[in-house]
Amino acid sequence: MTDDAYPPDTSTSSPEPDTNPASPSRRRFLAGAAALAATIGIVRPDPAVAAAQLPDFPPDVELYRTVYRNWADEITAEGLWACAPADPDQVVEVVNWAWRQGWTVRARGSSHGWSPLTITDHTPSDAPVLLVDTAGHLTDVTVASTEPATVRAGTGITMEALLARLEEQDLGFTAVPATGDITLGGALAIDAHGTAVPALGEQPAPGHTYGSLSNVIVSLTAVVWDENSGEYTLRTFDRDETECAALLAHLGRSLVTEVVLRVGANQRLRCVSRTDIPASELFAAPGSGGRTLASFLDASGRAEAVWFAFTDRPWLKTWTLSPTRPPGSRQVTQPYNYPFSDNIPQTVADLVDRVIADAAWYLAPLLGAAEYTATNLGLAATASADIWGTSKNTLLYLRPTTLRFTTAGFTVLTTRSQVQLVVHEFTSHYSELLNTYAARGQFPVNGQFDVRVTGLDRPADTGLPGAQAPLLSALRPSDDHPEWDTAVWMDVTTLPGTPHAEAFLRELEQFLFQRYAGDTALTRVEWSKGWAYTDTAAWSDDQVIGTELPAAFGDTVWETAAGDLNQLDPHRVFHNTFLDRLLP
Repeated sequence: MTDDAYPPDTSTSSPEPDTNPASPSRRRFLAGAAALAATIGIVRPDPAVAAAQLPDFPPDVELYRTVYRNWADEITAEGLWACAPADPDQVVEVVNWAWRQGWTVRARGSSHGWSPLTITDHTPSDAPVLLVDTAGHLTDVTVASTEPATVRAGTGITMEALLARLEEQDLGFTAVPATGDITLGGALAIDAHGTAVPALGEQPAPGHTYGSLSNVIVSLTAVVWDENSGEYTLRTFDRDETECAALLAHLGRSLVTEVVLRVGANQRLRCVSRTDIPASELFAAPGSGGRTLASFLDASGRAEAVWFAFTDRPWLKTWTLSPTRPPGSRQVTQPYNYPFSDNIPQTVADLVDRVIADAAWYLAPLLGAAEYTATNLGLAATASADIWGTSKNTLLYLRPTTLRFTTAGFTVLTTRSQVQLVVHEFTSHYSELLNTYAARGQFPVNGQFDVRVTGLDRPADTGLPGAQAPLLSALRPSDDHPEWDTAVWMDVTTLPGTPHAEAFLRELEQFLFQRYAGDTALTRVEWSKGWAYTDTAAWSDDQVIGTELPAAFGDTVWETAAGDLNQLDPHRVFHNTFLDRLLP
């Protein structure tokens, strides 16, 4: 990939008019980006109406009507019934009520996801679907700081609140998602991750692993069918139990109320941001030398690159283990130290306004340039290009007020030595594809490409004898290729409703499945994001859903996971129509 491999100047191109009826309005998008996550619309029902529509509902459980919105406001539903159980026992009451009445139960945390794992779009208000809000009450935390340290937590607690409690005992995780508002239960359902592999010479500290959060589970308590009692009950599964493997990343086919997690000593990290390295150097072919992504992984082990569309220099962040503050690094005592990415700068907001309101999708290069400039100026203005602090304060950096892009997410399992090759091949294809579309006056991407790198969910890393590997984690090691020890996570974001986005993302996805089909590397998907693209929609390609994904895990593994989840929930109380296709 060379510097001239980027989309050309499009100032003289004739942009294709927007004919996509799904394009969101300016007001809908910007209002959602600013405030949607702060509140969930709740309407208290008339008791007589509730009794008529939900007969014999547990009287002590808080019940209401609500609106459902996912992260990008692409999956919505109005007027659904929802409840907020006060404790796990009330959750069981609600689930048994739903089973007897023929309803389905969908756990809801912060709705910070893209894919239809919770509900499908436009679920009607009269559908027999009950949302169970976990964040209201299932938030108890107990920390055991003795070796090995563990934390027992309700699945409704947010990651930020959990990390704060752990920080009080000087404990933490190796890596976590950048957004602190997600609930623990939501994170574990989809094997949420951060970015971390061992730097050269680094040995994992006790209680720390480099895979997903699902791999630090010691035990979990879930609502499952009990054949002896003939109803749903709470049951605790230890990590060495066979059924636990399916629950470690259950994709919404279960409801976990509490988990015990292995944790380690809190780590101090230095996070350095750079915006001066050309993409042609950072993502260069292996052996090119220079400041490659692989070189930063060797030095720090923790890195993320954000490449704004139609720019030539990504925003690179590296986190390095630093027990004491390095000279010149600013100490931070709170998370979210990049306010310029959380609170949309006016220049960026104005461009988003024009892009959406005027269907000016051809302004994507200007929007990318504005985001890059805002990042450069913001890093300088906030003195956040070189910060140091505890893991919570350096790893959490994204608030719900950021721009709400729709996001495609893919994972490639490979060897550590092949990470640079995977990133080079993907970014080269991505850049060429942007060129091709731009030459036609089409601009399907106006957000960014993002890459992170992690280890895998190796059960031995937990230190628990007989620990099971998560069956459906994208980081589950390959049985056929034990030498694969690393995962490359690659996302592409764009504004909801952008014309040609689905077709573009389909081409990227097909490239990955064909290029990394299980011989030299293996493609999987990031469950919470966009995948299985057709030319017009995500989560719609039957070949990906029915063939590619089972094959990526191994048909036996896939069938075992689906079978175990069905056995734990034979009445399919925890399901929706999309999950019925994915895990029949």
